[in-house]
Amino acid sequence: MKISELKAGASNVTVQGTVSQKDEPREVVTKYGKRLQVCNIVLKDESGQIPMSLWGKDIDMVGQGDTIEISNGYVNEFRGNPQLSTGKFGKIKVVSKGDGSAAPAADEPSEEDMEL
Repeated sequence: MKISELKAGASNVTVQGTVSQKDEPREVVTKYGKRLQVCNIVLKDESGQIPMSLWGKDIDMVGQGDTIEISNGYVNEFRGNPQLSTGKFGKIKVVSKGDGSAAPAADEPSEEDMEL
């Protein structure tokens, strides 16, 4: 699916794009008092762009310039504009890092995981 085809209310969305902007993470407090980290990004492809929020561990996994794939995502509306979300059941996969290298497979340890 292309980003230009995404409309508020769409669910079970699979889309791939490049992170063209990544803001600094910030902390938010839920109505239950839980503190969470959130970071806004902009995902773009050849057809357009859409804002998206990254939560928790996804913030460090995704960098500016990375190509990512969102599967089982949905599109909601925030301040009158469509916004992509993974929600509880969606997945983010890094297809390639911003430096052009392939992302490590999920079952392969990254360099940080390995002791040198």
